Amino acid sequence: MFDQTLITEDAESSLLVSSAAPAAEPKDPHGFAAAQAVALTPLAPPERLRALRQALDGRIVFTHGFGIEGQLIFHWICEHDLDVEVVTLDTGRLFPETYALWAETERRYGRRIHAIYPNQLALEALVARQGVDGFYDSKEKREACCSVRKVRPLDRALAGAQAWITGARADQTEVRKDAGLIGYDESRGLLKFNPLFDWTREAVLAAVEADGIPFNALHARGFVSIGCAPCTRASAAGESERSGRWWWEQDGHRECGLHLPRSGARVRTA
Repeated sequence: MFDQTLITEDAESSLLVSSAAPAAEPKDPHGFAAAQAVALTPLAPPERLRALRQALDGRIVFTHGFGIEGQLIFHWICEHDLDVEVVTLDTGRLFPETYALWAETERRYGRRIHAIYPNQLALEALVARQGVDGFYDSKEKREACCSVRKVRPLDRALAGAQAWITGARADQTEVRKDAGLIGYDESRGLLKFNPLFDWTREAVLAAVEADGIPFNALHARGFVSIGCAPCTRASAAGESERSGRWWWEQDGHRECGLHLPRSGARVRTA
């Protein structure tokens, strides 16, 4: 499905690796997103997923990071046999527990989760410039690492897609709160859909427990938000949900760039 040809760092951001032709975009994508927000808000998240799939004729991509929200959304996608492409961004620095959950999830549901990896040449150049753990030195270097290992692979995963599903919730960060339930991402030219936008973490945990959905063993050890192993620690009682990510940075920003617009463009929410 995806072209694995090695490319240069400069060319990577513009390469469309999906062989599927994008579906025709609505004439007014912002109006379409607003109408979908009205239609989807009263529905339960599984029904929101089904309704969006019925409303669109193009590719829908769900990016699964193996957090507890992602496990719940993946469960619903499989339970309703939805035609949604499920991908994960394997940065090469994930926890062993995350890889174990990945394998367990595929066995449980009998469905392969497609891995997207960093571009080899771009990754080699990054490590040559700043060292294997250079992201600890400055926020700029950390963001450069996130760009090569996560943001650029995301661009490849979403190329040609009509909609992108994420596990973002409003109560996680201000950036995610601003995203809304569904919006049109001008920077990527697609709809961004957050079916758990108005759910709390407690509601997600209750649903996972009720359905016996497997989840990352790190959650039981105080890891609330789980990313790359060198950049994630357990959170102490009373800390914010994203406090364990890039904890050595002094500002309150807790995003890797996946949920930020590309090239300074805005995401208009409904």
